[in-house]
Amino acid sequence: MAINLSAAGVSVNYAIEATAGVRPTTNYERLVGIKETPELNPEPSSLDATTLDETEYKVYVQGLKDIGGALSFLANFTQVLVDQWDELMSEYEAAEAAGKAVWFAIIIPGIDEACFFTGTPSALGMPAASVDAILETNLYITPTNAPAWETKPTVISA
Repeated sequence: MAINLSAAGVSVNYAIEATAGVRPTTNYERLVGIKETPELNPEPSSLDATTLDETEYKVYVQGLKDIGGALSFLANFTQVLVDQWDELMSEYEAAEAAGKAVWFAIIIPGIDEACFFTGTPSALGMPAASVDAILETNLYITPTNAPAWETKPTVISA
């Protein structure tokens, strides 16, 4: 019997490649204050392969999946988050100059593997503010490869 899981404890983490092209397995930094992650399970497009030989139904072939460009991670806007994101941006710029990538790992308690992808983080802007509300922001990461489930990494707590 399957055990349903809660989103409590889900974490978003990142690490820089030590060797270009090789996913890090340790020293992932946990981003604090994340409230929501996007779905990384896009619907594949359907390509119409119907010929005139068909008399009743269309025939389809599975096409490409589209993650949709920049992914939005909702987070509480705090000084800790601002400092972490500034550090991530500095590390990303240094890694890019060295031909290395930033890896992101979404870890779900109760699942043996983590979802990994490489990506380009976007600098923080000014979040919206309203009366009687928590200050929140969207963190944007543009994936540069397809997400994949692999062995969980070692995470450094923030």
